Amino acid sequence: MLQPLASYQRPGYDRRTMSTTQAMRYLDQRKILYQAREYEHQEKGAEYAAEALGWPLDAMIKTLVTVFIDRTVALVLMPGDRELSLKTLARSAGVKQAAMAPAPLAERFTGYQVGGISPFGTRTNLPVWMDTSLLDHETVGINGGRRGLILFLKPAAVRDALDARMADLSQQTPSTP
Repeated sequence: MLQPLASYQRPGYDRRTMSTTQAMRYLDQRKILYQAREYEHQEKGAEYAAEALGWPLDAMIKTLVTVFIDRTVALVLMPGDRELSLKTLARSAGVKQAAMAPAPLAERFTGYQVGGISPFGTRTNLPVWMDTSLLDHETVGINGGRRGLILFLKPAAVRDALDARMADLSQQTPSTP
């Protein structure tokens, strides 16, 4: 069980056994409190990471890389249990169309491997959109800059560190009769 971040002492984080990522350096430089936890990565997405760490899927952040029609690359932070509405994102960004970035483009702009993309410390400074529902949680988990590493921190700290634009970006799911 995670301890409250107010009593943060980097439990389980030992620089002798865990390598520091660019994302961790980014947060350390800004004196943003976080806890780092590792798990055995598998190509199964946020669902697997949440289950492996015993964390609620709706409090696990997916970092998505998108491209707008004007070729602007942007990051989108979504809860693990929701799907991104590209139409809503485009509308929020004031453009006509948005699409998911192909993996090579995502890796080139972020400097991270797909499956390990963190919004912190990216190679290129990218605009960030964050789903408003993430602020409903006391603590969220987000990729730490390599596969198998999740950082836990306050969602407001994520928003503020990235100067994220807030919007309800979830895809509307059809209601069942």
